[in-house]
Amino acid sequence: MKLILAVLTAVFLLAGCSADNDNDHTTATTIVPPPPQQTLRAASRPASQTPPKIEDLSGKFDPAKPLLVFNLPNGKTFRQGEEVAIDFSLANAKLKGDGGEYRVRYIVDDEEMKWIDASEQVVLSNWLPGKHTIRIELVGPDGWPYRNGDYNVETREITIEQ
Repeated sequence: MKLILAVLTAVFLLAGCSADNDNDHTTATTIVPPPPQQTLRAASRPASQTPPKIEDLSGKFDPAKPLLVFNLPNGKTFRQGEEVAIDFSLANAKLKGDGGEYRVRYIVDDEEMKWIDASEQVVLSNWLPGKHTIRIELVGPDGWPYRNGDYNVETREITIEQ
């Protein structure tokens, strides 16, 4: 009985693989291109050296500790081709490039983090249409984000329209 099953299985397999039709056992391959990759261009510009106006801020913070304020309204809409400035104000701290111990880290859409080590405005261009997030953090001398109440780690959502 085992011999008959083995012979029938072999005949079945051979018959399935040795057809004369070229379409038998043809695998269709569909090539799906990857989504467009956003490659932002960054340029530096002098920043305004105006410290944040403490009386204009809402939320909890200690005015005597280092304070980073992101000067970009949440939910702002830009047209495609427009530049988006990462503009911030800093009080009670100096960045490494200015002789201090702090750094500003920014992350766009959970991509690779970038650093700002001097009091300058970073302007990003070449955006793809859609919603995007920009996160900035004041990083202390120990390499960790330096928290000051509701400030120093801030995220903004922007929209780029065609």
